[in-house]
Amino acid sequence: MGAETLLTNGEARVQLEAKVPVILGLQPAALIDHVARVDLSLLDQIPGERGGSIPVAIEELEHILSELKKHILASADDLSPMKTMAGGSVANTIRGLSSGLGVNCGMIGAFGDDEQGQLFVSNMSISGVNISRLRKKNGPTAQCVCLVDALGNRTMRPCLSTAVKVQADELTQEDFSGSKWLVLRYGIFNLEVIQAAIQFAKQEGVSVSLDLASFEMVRNFREPLLQLLESGDIDLCFANEDEARELLRGRQNADPEAALEYLSKYCRWAVVTLGPNGCIAKHGKELMTGQLNFLCQIVRVPAIGEAKAVDATGAGDLFAGGFLYGLVKGLSLEECCKVGSCSGGSVIRSLGGEVTPENWQWMYKQMQVKGLSLPDIRN
Repeated sequence: MGAETLLTNGEARVQLEAKVPVILGLQPAALIDHVARVDLSLLDQIPGERGGSIPVAIEELEHILSELKKHILASADDLSPMKTMAGGSVANTIRGLSSGLGVNCGMIGAFGDDEQGQLFVSNMSISGVNISRLRKKNGPTAQCVCLVDALGNRTMRPCLSTAVKVQADELTQEDFSGSKWLVLRYGIFNLEVIQAAIQFAKQEGVSVSLDLASFEMVRNFREPLLQLLESGDIDLCFANEDEARELLRGRQNADPEAALEYLSKYCRWAVVTLGPNGCIAKHGKELMTGQLNFLCQIVRVPAIGEAKAVDATGAGDLFAGGFLYGLVKGLSLEECCKVGSCSGGSVIRSLGGEVTPENWQWMYKQMQVKGLSLPDIRN
């Protein structure tokens, strides 16, 4: 068989599955991030726009990694100038929800039978994530090099083409049964498995959250994305400012407010993050006692001014985690945005998409200042 479940010990499986994950993340391919702060001369040598994410072959990824030592920027804030960890937008969100916000979470996807695959599994497991829905396959695990400049902006070059991933026909209804939310990231190469996952989720009464991934993904594969959004199957959508503009490209008004209005036509919750300017969010139509309530709520929440941006990697992912935490805890739209702002601010204070213990403590203090109840992290 080309794939096998991660755990074969029946007792261990029963123990892991005793608590059904409240939130599931679908990341078809497990991913390892190599994150480093580098000078601009290395970024000048790499094809493609700065700040974006363009797939590369394994040879190019290995070349970039080999050049890193010559271009790494020293930092007094980090013990290591480079960090290697489980990565990917969905993994960042799910890990943060589990380890820092105390929400019972699980991952659906596949990892390779290599060192990177074992690292991904170990990192997610240590963070308290239910890994029983991960499939082990013969082949390499995806990798991504994340290059961070002195201002905290990141340029990503993922190597995905040969990596193992879960296929649409490998998903089962049992993967989704009993959960409340499914977290997805838009990607044209994963569109088939995304659509299959959404179908299972809807059959099981699971709400669907979608992140728009990157401005390049929206720009280059806009039509399939619009079809996905306009299907009405997406309950919650996250877009950053650049993605929002690409979403409405060609229209007379393509600002974030217009994008929020568009998204709210099809999604119950729509959020557009504005970087240092915070976020805007809208809660649209809501089914109440059998009748449609057309009272819509729009909020604008500022970013946390005290956040020190070392690396923007994972900011949107952790914002989404904080917002979802608010939803499962029954918080108001404004409070959901405030928790998102706190959690998004926590991850940018150090390298990589994983929040350090010190920065979780920083986030809890910010939540207290804003009058938000702290999460029960005793899983």
